[in-house]
Amino acid sequence: MTSHAADPVAHAGDCSVGVMAYNEEANIADSLASITAQQLTGGRRVAELIVVASGCEDKTCAIVADIASQDSRIRLIDEPHRQGKAAAINVFIDAARSPLLVLVSADLLVKDGALDALLSHFDDPAVGMVGGHPTPVNDETTFLGHAVHLQWRLHDRISVKSPKLGEMVAFRSVVPSIPLDTAVDELSLQAIVGQLGYRLVYEPRAIVYNRGPATVADFLRQRRRIYAGHLRVRKQQGYSAPTMSSWVIARALRGSGSFATPKAALRTIGTILLEGCARALGTYDVIRRRQGHMWEISPSTKQHVSADAHADHPHNVAVFHIVDFHRQRLEVGAHASRQLTRRVADHVRQDFGSAAIVSIIQQTGTVIATLPGNRADADLAARQVVRRFESTQVRLNDCGAAAPPTLAYAIVAFPSAGPSLATAVPGPAHHSDRARTAAS
Repeated sequence: MTSHAADPVAHAGDCSVGVMAYNEEANIADSLASITAQQLTGGRRVAELIVVASGCEDKTCAIVADIASQDSRIRLIDEPHRQGKAAAINVFIDAARSPLLVLVSADLLVKDGALDALLSHFDDPAVGMVGGHPTPVNDETTFLGHAVHLQWRLHDRISVKSPKLGEMVAFRSVVPSIPLDTAVDELSLQAIVGQLGYRLVYEPRAIVYNRGPATVADFLRQRRRIYAGHLRVRKQQGYSAPTMSSWVIARALRGSGSFATPKAALRTIGTILLEGCARALGTYDVIRRRQGHMWEISPSTKQHVSADAHADHPHNVAVFHIVDFHRQRLEVGAHASRQLTRRVADHVRQDFGSAAIVSIIQQTGTVIATLPGNRADADLAARQVVRRFESTQVRLNDCGAAAPPTLAYAIVAFPSAGPSLATAVPGPAHHSDRARTAAS
């Protein structure tokens, strides 16, 4: 390995960013712009941005060359033949001159502040590699959109406890190369850095936008390749990704909001079946010793990312109100009434999942939740919250008394364009004689 520590142009806070590209004309300009626009703190800087273009047959190289003519930090390495992403990464590692290296996929957009959040962890000398938080731009109201969002939502929940790093990673320049036949380059890097004794960190603030598969065929192809790659890393490098464990995935599914509505539950079950099929195919590929380091590109993942990443996606505000809350407070006391409001909020969080942002107005017995998606799904989820809560015995005080609360709710939907649509919806029919709709 070439040492970069003594390089006169390298400073302690420098990083070299590597972008591996194969036919990325749709996204490469926006991806590079999102990187060069990053504002770094603490003496850190992007010293160079190296694009390794391997066997590109489109306008990728021309686009990068034009951008490089306007920014001296950008360097293009044009390889005439495609040899796989791992080989391109090794070219980048050999060419980079900074003590910190960053890998960014060419079809990603890096959110403002993400790179700084990623690099800030290297102030701790024990940290060897940090991974960002991939966020898909797919429409979550479709089945494949649900599948892709579920995949990355579980990735986030798992990585908080057991880092699984991918899409955008930063690591110390201590890795000479990665295996050329790996199809999961970030995991191979993670295995090497971890085995060198460094600590791995997942940084959820380092958000990068990507586009997942939009067809079943592309989803299966991608997930099949990744699982086969995980199996090979486990065999060759003695390292298992946290997502290999079905038990870990099952625990992450709990409380993720994946079964909040009947439609969401059906889509989640369908996603689980697809993932199981992909893992079976990936296992078959490993048994048959099929190479996966030069994979077929999934066309639906290479569509333009920028427009959807910056779009104002539909979201909803659900307002839950405890009917006759002031009377309840007089009957059970201030402490118990606050307890009751918190119990409502707990049910909302459980049913809506991690995508919802929940807040409480204690004085009025009101719980407010914002969540993405369409209004119909939000309405079904809110009805489920009401039904489940009102069928639960809520014990509020030390005497063990239970209050039979009644909830009313309203949904305010904000579409991506046009005026907001507000609709007040009463609680279940059997409470309609005494339910009052909450004002939004």
